[in-house]
Amino acid sequence: MISMNTKLTTLLGTKIPMVSAPMYYATTPEMAAAATGAGAFGFIAAGFTPSSTLVKEIQAARLITKTPSKAPVPIGVGLLGWILDKTEASDDPRIPAVLAERPVAIWFAFGVDLGKYVARVREYDAAREHKTIVFVIVNNVDEAVRAANEWKVEVLVVQGNEAGGHGLGDALPLFTLLPSVLAALPSGPVILAAGGISTGNQVAALLTMGADGVVIGSRLLCTPECMYPEQSKEVILNSKLSCTTRSDVFDEVNRTAMWPEGINGRAIVNDIVQDEKIGLDLEERLKKHDESKAKGDSNRLVIWAGDAIGFVNDKESTQSVLHQLHEEAVRAMQNSSKILVA
Repeated sequence: MISMNTKLTTLLGTKIPMVSAPMYYATTPEMAAAATGAGAFGFIAAGFTPSSTLVKEIQAARLITKTPSKAPVPIGVGLLGWILDKTEASDDPRIPAVLAERPVAIWFAFGVDLGKYVARVREYDAAREHKTIVFVIVNNVDEAVRAANEWKVEVLVVQGNEAGGHGLGDALPLFTLLPSVLAALPSGPVILAAGGISTGNQVAALLTMGADGVVIGSRLLCTPECMYPEQSKEVILNSKLSCTTRSDVFDEVNRTAMWPEGINGRAIVNDIVQDEKIGLDLEERLKKHDESKAKGDSNRLVIWAGDAIGFVNDKESTQSVLHQLHEEAVRAMQNSSKILVA
């Protein structure tokens, strides 16, 4: 396999400039470990998970990756700022429990002030040798500049509107947002592109544009390491392009409408969307959703997925998918060099 050399691979010591996204309800320690084992880098997602479970998941990844007990675990943990606002003042704070297990990286997303949590990581690490690499999701240029210049994070995850799951509703498309961030931070931290990336050609295009790496999310939803139920995976495999939409309706029926202002979710369009379009109130929509779930129907499943989910047409392993994307990207970049004439 031909390795790539970018600021991301140098920072993480990897061969492939890709990371698997921390996707709550989807990511597992097995997926994160498989991504790292493939030469990329994997994340697990904290979501609402209690600290005791998170510790077990990190320890599971340590075991799978055969990492010695005192060494940093070669995965990352994704944490949501608005959930940390509740947990870090409780009797079960997540950040110290996670950091004590020494993951290589931590990823913050979607909070009113993520900077205070970055500061807590720095404070914790100040008393030890291991230094945690901090990733932060940004959805516009202002957020990127603040995270880079004020919080001094090592990695910015530039998330376009195409991304599956949650993000800023009015974020620019990735191919517009990424060059805007790169122009604002010409000598900034490591910059990753995220949102609707499911092919090697897309990976090559984003790297050529100036990204140091990419985040792979929805492309991994049908892997055996993903915890999505088989029913949801079958829906994905039968989905076409332009089958997703970004809306609040999915969180409303999922009873997870607690996200910060402006943040909504992208998922596969189904009767959840149609119920809202025909004017049903929330109580009626909840009833239909619950009845559909009880029957085992698939027409009202909440399936978080990105804009390029139509490219997912197999159930290959996480390692196989990442190697395929890498090989496609290498071929695309090799072929594109033929365009240049000396």
